[in-house]
Amino acid sequence: MILKLFLSLLPSLVGANGMLETWFQSKGLSDPDQVLAYFAVSKLGEPPTDGKTDTNPEGLTAAYGKWASAVAGRLLAGGLSCKVLEKEAFQKQMFEKLIWICAFMLVGARHPGATVGIVEKEYRSEVSSLISELAAAAAAGKGIVFEPAMEDRLCAYSRTVAHFPTAVKEFKWRNGWFYSLSDKAIAEGKPDPCPLHTAWLKELNVV
Repeated sequence: MILKLFLSLLPSLVGANGMLETWFQSKGLSDPDQVLAYFAVSKLGEPPTDGKTDTNPEGLTAAYGKWASAVAGRLLAGGLSCKVLEKEAFQKQMFEKLIWICAFMLVGARHPGATVGIVEKEYRSEVSSLISELAAAAAAGKGIVFEPAMEDRLCAYSRTVAHFPTAVKEFKWRNGWFYSLSDKAIAEGKPDPCPLHTAWLKELNVV
C-alpha cells in the first residue's frame, strides 16, 4: 500500500538518492519537485522502516516543491513521516543524505562483509573523517552552511538501517560527484579537496 501511494505521485516528483542536478539540467528541469525518502522496505510484504532516529524522532523524509504537501499527506496517511521544506533547507538535507551514502558505502567497501551498522560501530573513526571531509567539500563547492552535529545525525540514521549491506554503487550519481571536485581541482593544480575519499576510491580500484 505504501509503495502504491508513493508511486501514484510519479512522474510529478523525483526521489533523490544521489546528486541529480546535472541530470535535471540535461532534461531541462530547472527546479523539479523532489523527495528525500528515508524509508525502506527490506522485502515484499514487510512493513517499511521509517527514517525516525534518536536525533530526529520526527523523521528525516522530506519533500520540496509544488506537490510536497501532497506527498507528505499521502505518506502520513500510510503511517510514514514526511516534512515539507523550502529549497535551501531541502538542499542541505539532500547533501547530508549524499554524504551519508557516499561515506558509509565507501568505508564499508573497504571492510568486506561490513554492514552499515558495523561501519557505525566498528569503523566510526574512518567514517567520521570521511563525513567531515565530504561535508567541507560540499560546503565550499555549493556555499552550504550545514547544521551542527551532522555526524551524529548520520550515525543515528545508520543505526536504523544497520542491516543494510555496503558497496560503492551508482558512482556517477554518488561518490562521482565528490570525485569530480577532486579531478577538477587537481587538473587546475590545486589541492585535492577530498584526499581521503580519492585515496580510498583508488584503493578499491573504483577510479
